[in-house]
Amino acid sequence: MSKKILVVEDEKPIAKALQLKLNSSGYEATIAGDGEEALQVLAAGGSFDLVLLDLVMPKLDGFGFLAQARENGLSIPPVIVSSNLSQEEDIQRAKDLGAVSYYVKSNTPLSVIVEKINQYLPNNETG
Repeated sequence: MSKKILVVEDEKPIAKALQLKLNSSGYEATIAGDGEEALQVLAAGGSFDLVLLDLVMPKLDGFGFLAQARENGLSIPPVIVSSNLSQEEDIQRAKDLGAVSYYVKSNTPLSVIVEKINQYLPNNETG
């Protein structure tokens, strides 16, 4: 069975590219357009093996998503944070809120993102 990944990304072309790459790599990717939508998906019982989370989004940003998920007692899987913010304080803040890894979107090819995901989701069955 494919591992499920929730892609939380407001930039539709990036979200779609990630979804296509992840699906072709044997994962089942679902897109949420912002942190608020992602919380709704999880609260409705959505079950995922990993969350790929953008930090800068409208409505509810990645930091807010991580904080509210914790406050609401939602069970969230490992979270890999993506952003074009590369300041050390942003990276540390995301990790303090529970993120397991961080990458800078503009500097990271899709293949490297998949490799990073593979580190946290070993033995994914490829279709």
